Amino acid sequence: MAGQQRLASWFEDFLVHRSTAKPSPNTLKAYRQDYQVISEALAAVTGTGAAELTLDAIDKATVRAAFARYARTHQPASIRRCWSTWNMLCDFLFSLDAIVANPMSAVLRPKAPKTLPKAFQADSVERLVATLQSADDTGARAWPERDLAVILTGLLTGMRMAELIAVDLGDLRDTGDDGPGAAKVIHVHGKGNKERVVTVEPAVVDVLGHYLASRSERFPDTAKGRLAPNADPWERFRPGDPMFVGGDGARITRGTLQYRVERAYRRAGINGDRAKGALVHQLRHTFATAMADQNVSIYTLMRMLGHESMNTTQRYTVGAGTAVRDAAALNPAYDLVGRARGTTVDAVVAADEIC
Repeated sequence: MAGQQRLASWFEDFLVHRSTAKPSPNTLKAYRQDYQVISEALAAVTGTGAAELTLDAIDKATVRAAFARYARTHQPASIRRCWSTWNMLCDFLFSLDAIVANPMSAVLRPKAPKTLPKAFQADSVERLVATLQSADDTGARAWPERDLAVILTGLLTGMRMAELIAVDLGDLRDTGDDGPGAAKVIHVHGKGNKERVVTVEPAVVDVLGHYLASRSERFPDTAKGRLAPNADPWERFRPGDPMFVGGDGARITRGTLQYRVERAYRRAGINGDRAKGALVHQLRHTFATAMADQNVSIYTLMRMLGHESMNTTQRYTVGAGTAVRDAAALNPAYDLVGRARGTTVDAVVAADEIC
């Protein structure tokens, strides 16, 4: 009977079903994590081992109790993610008539907070860039050229942390304009295996070049051989080499990137200005808000950030851009306020003259 089949086997079938949507490795990892933690909670509720769970364990009462157990020690964002995974899993089981109904309707999901993204103000950005360009004599593994390159790239392109980690040297390409000081583009491997192109202006290209020159000195064994001493920094590495590397010369890791960014914030004295939990993503928030302030259309901003939904992009334009302020200033009520203030001032002046 279907009800007696092991739940873990059905979950593997679910992953096969989802494979046609081409989920990223990170998404697949999240599916497995979400399945594991809730199946363990289900096992505790039903008094059986997680590996022994069958479809008979899937009903409204047990699933609701399992999520309640999980919610005691986890944050709303984690609960929302698990809810989404299990809702898809149960929809899949229901579509195959393996269960009589999707029980997730009985599980309340925490609402996503409707907070606006918090960006660095212009003075904070100025302090950050100035700090990155100054000597760093206190760090045991200081590499100012690399830190400046990776943080400026994030700040001026809005790339996500995973995108900065994944980018290769060959992803930085010419735009077709070969003149002096020409801009380049980065082919970004975005979220959900989606690709987009972001522009890198000459100033950042120069910073990247200085970083690569320092990298070839630090890790000469990773550079190409048989090159002239005055070879262009971009010629010293292969297209498939990672753009950003850690202190060991290998592709930079998530932990190293987050640490270097937070350290830069602390050195600049702006760590308290960022949103809670936002490190590399704070650079993305700042980029997106700056674009909104420059009246970039929401459609263009959506493409620049690699968003699927316009609703996500709108968070950066609600109450943030100068276009919003200019539109609000057109409210005719401001004229009434101005006239009222003018009348009040005239009355005060007249009273003074009488006195």
